[in-house]
Amino acid sequence: MSADVVTRFAPSPTGYLHIGGARTALFNWLYARGRGGKFLLRIEDTDRARSTPEATDAILQGMAWLGLDHDGDVISQFEGAARHAEIANELLAAGKAFKCFATQDEIEAFRETARAEGKSTLYRSPWRDADASTHPDAPFVIRIKAPQGGTMVIKDEVQGDVKIAHEQLDDMILLRSDGTPVYMLAVVVDDHDMGVTHVIRGDDHLSNAARQMMIYEAMGWDVPVWAHIPLIHGPDGKKLSKRHGALGAQEYQGMGYPAAGMRNYLARLGWSHGDDEFFTDAQAKEWFDLDGIGKSPARFDTKKLEHLCGQHIATTDDAALQQELLAFWDVIGNDAMSDTKIALLSKALESLKARAKTFPELIDKATFVLVDRPIQPDEKASKALDTVSRGILNALTPHLQNASWSRDALEAVTAEFAEANDTKFGKMAGPLRAALAGRAVTPSVFDMLLVLGKEESIARIKDAANPNG
Repeated sequence: MSADVVTRFAPSPTGYLHIGGARTALFNWLYARGRGGKFLLRIEDTDRARSTPEATDAILQGMAWLGLDHDGDVISQFEGAARHAEIANELLAAGKAFKCFATQDEIEAFRETARAEGKSTLYRSPWRDADASTHPDAPFVIRIKAPQGGTMVIKDEVQGDVKIAHEQLDDMILLRSDGTPVYMLAVVVDDHDMGVTHVIRGDDHLSNAARQMMIYEAMGWDVPVWAHIPLIHGPDGKKLSKRHGALGAQEYQGMGYPAAGMRNYLARLGWSHGDDEFFTDAQAKEWFDLDGIGKSPARFDTKKLEHLCGQHIATTDDAALQQELLAFWDVIGNDAMSDTKIALLSKALESLKARAKTFPELIDKATFVLVDRPIQPDEKASKALDTVSRGILNALTPHLQNASWSRDALEAVTAEFAEANDTKFGKMAGPLRAALAGRAVTPSVFDMLLVLGKEESIARIKDAANPNG
């Protein structure tokens, strides 16, 4: 069975890839990848007035950043319009759909009467069982014949069995009077033709499932496994929206969250595996299952996101971390980093990555390798470079020049110097931070000395000790 699993993500290209859509894509990706199946991408671009190429690009870029690779080509729903119409006409020929000639005025009059009589406003077309000989030469839509009497059961892996009385379903339009297919028809035909076995999507689509099942059953097609997942809410318990600062996937990339951390966090929004919070992609693929998805909406928590991202930065291989960090550097519009700085950054990552939750934090801590001589100390650092402090740096320099450049040797040299001058290393640390990084708050002095190397470190210390040359 595992090789037969096919999931899909089917966004509408009317804006960016929002965080709820990203989580839906992730759940589909995890379910398919964990079972050796296929994960397909379909752009639901039937709404030509609102669909834009820019939005499609934003969706593709957001998924690329998140690492959610899909199988095969991207499918355009709009391009399948002829196939969708073919199925509507097939249902018409089989007597499972009908031509409806009712005008909008007639439909509205029906609903007004129903409202006045306290009855259901679901439209009941008088053309459902009309003889073809009575059909006028006028525009018509094609409607499906909804089942009458009885109950439809949506077997949902998350929501359980959802029962809907057939009398609550109308004779849904399949083809408009201009011959264009409606969204509900297009979704079903596309999912069938793509071989989709599992439809994992937001529970705001649950009501659509009943209407779509009418088409599956009328065509005699296998109904996919349904899994309608709860929406994401903001901290106030309301549906996540712009008022909560809800952003697109690319904006989170621009804010410097690592993709692995975002995947981990999104996976935990509404799904759980015991008490596990931090996990790798491999573990997520192995563990992810539909029965781990809860029915209650998840709440987006930026602090939890940052905490998980910090863990991923700390545990990521240095080479992979550097590659992603340089990609972020490019995304935020910086000039390309020189080979020299890249080499220094590579050396610095091991000592820096355990203390950063985002890439901007990591870059901030790596400032000492990104600045150029002569370093201009900031206001706080300048206060650490008074006349006495410069004298200490001048006196310390010969000792550093004669030291072998290892942590043990440097710690020993500075300890001996402090003792000989009746001071403590803490008194020396401030001036050294200012000299090496131009800042008062920096990584460990010894980490900076080792990363910068002997020649560059001593040159910076001399610059700070003798600002006038």
